[in-house]
Formats: sequence, C-alpha cells, structure tokens
Amino acid sequence: MRSPRGVGRDQVLAAGARLAREAARFSAFGWMRGSSGNLSEVLSRDPLLLAVTASGLDMGELRPTDIAVVDHAGRPVDFDGLERVRPSVEARFHAHIAAVTGARFVFHAHSLNVVEASLRWPKGPVLRGLEMIKALGRDAHDDTLRIPVIGNSQNMAELSALFDADREEVPAVLVSGHGGYVWGADVLQARHRAEALDWLLSLALRLR
Repeated sequence: MRSPRGVGRDQVLAAGARLAREAARFSAFGWMRGSSGNLSEVLSRDPLLLAVTASGLDMGELRPTDIAVVDHAGRPVDFDGLERVRPSVEARFHAHIAAVTGARFVFHAHSLNVVEASLRWPKGPVLRGLEMIKALGRDAHDDTLRIPVIGNSQNMAELSALFDADREEVPAVLVSGHGGYVWGADVLQARHRAEALDWLLSLALRLR
C-alpha cells in the first residue's frame, strides 16, 4: 500500500531516529544485547500504524532507516521512499498494547533483573512503599503494586490474550523468562518507566 494519508516519510524517519537513540541507550545498559528487544512508536491511530525497530539488527547501532511500519496486526506496511525492513514478530503485541492502553510508545527490553524477577515471582513481584514506584504512576507512601507476569509465547494472539487477562493499574508487564514491556505517552515517560522498572526489580531481588 502507499503511504496512508497524514503519515509521511519524514514522520517515519523521525520516529526511527527517536527509537534508535533509545535502543542505543538501552543497549549500553546491557538490556538489548545483539538484536534482542524492540521499541515502537505510534504513527497513526486511525488506522493504527506503528514504527517498530527492525528485526535482526544490532540494537546499539540502529539508523533512522532501520524501522518497519506495521498495522494493527503487526503486518508490514509499504511507504513510498522507504525500503521495507523486517519487523519483529512481536510487533503485533506492540500494536495490541498501544491499542488497549492508548500509549504512544511501547518499549521491550531484556534486562537481567526483569528476566530474573519474572522467574522468581511467577505470580508477579509485589512492591510496597518505594519512592521509585511514582515513576510507574503510583503513590510512594503506603502504596502497593503488583507487576503482572504472563507466560512466554511466540503466538502474539495468545500473548495478547494473556496480557488482557492479567491487567493491573501499572504501565508494565513481564513475560516469563523473556523480558519486560513498558509503555508511555511520550518517549521520556516510556524511558523513565523502563529504567524505574529495572531499578525496582533490582532492589526487590536484593531484598528477597
């Protein structure tokens, strides 16, 4: 298909540049080693279109053009003047999260703390009374939150159903033995939530 109305090449490349910067940041933390993980930005709501980091590339060395555009089902969409690159199979899950939560950015990384916590607490780690949980939209004083953990699957429809079945008022979910997803209204909010999630789970693992 040709470029949908209201979404152009410059918008896609700007999204690619933003996501490449975030991927380089997370890669430097060791959260996106090699080609692992993926980040996305909503380009359009109607129809739902996302820019998603390309599959199979080093996440620490992405260029603005290393971006795939996908629809609500994670299917690649051709844009005039842009070379098609292969999106991750997880693009469909990104699209589902964006549709359900209304988030503009969805970030998926493989922090060791996140993966270990998903295995240590299969029903979800519980965090209480910590200042840093404010980054996840909660009150620090006397507040308790559980971060959901869902089973791993390469079937994105199944993963989406698991996500819907175990929702909490927290902008994060862990996929058991795999990694974590966070989302936000803008790039800084999504970044801060990813970093807060790693910090909180690092502390929880130290205190167990």
